[in-house]
Amino acid sequence: MAIEIRKTGLQIETTLIEGGKAASVPLKLFSAYAVVKNPWAGQGFVEDLKPEIHAGAPVLGGLLTKMIIDAVGSGEAVEAYGKAAVVGLNGEIEHASALIHTLRFGNFYRQAVGAKSYLAFCNTRGPANAPITIPLMDKNDEGRRSHYLTIQTSIPDAPAADEIVVALGASVGGRPHHRIGDRYQDLKDLGQDVANPAGV
Repeated sequence: MAIEIRKTGLQIETTLIEGGKAASVPLKLFSAYAVVKNPWAGQGFVEDLKPEIHAGAPVLGGLLTKMIIDAVGSGEAVEAYGKAAVVGLNGEIEHASALIHTLRFGNFYRQAVGAKSYLAFCNTRGPANAPITIPLMDKNDEGRRSHYLTIQTSIPDAPAADEIVVALGASVGGRPHHRIGDRYQDLKDLGQDVANPAGV
């Protein structure tokens, strides 16, 4: 069964001043979302989710990736990335997870931006206007704390009880005035080998 998309949206946020100080390079955050009919809604407990995952995840991955890349201008310009899904109240968290935790969804984005790190993620359940939280992480370096970012948004009429919101997020730049170092510096300060943080 093909995925039924009710609406899509794109949000761009630019931070020019942080902490009362102008950013030398403004931070730009991008989010793209699709509101879709929950393909498992009204069926009771569904044991095998794969047919709907295989039908819907590639469509959503391709669509949302294109929306992000078109807005940013190029995949190369994306520095941090992430994904999220919010299932309506009549669905399971597993339904939200199903559409985003598959290579059939994530690989579109990963390949388009040339990423090495995994996609940061959030999957939740909520009513219309529920918070949509998209955690971001540097696309190539999980320890780069300047790019630990979070996009927060909501949609007044979604998700309905039988819908799922699926979203991707991206940043161009990191937090303005970043000054907490990164995890590698922490490891050095603690006397641990960066290549062997467990000391094994």
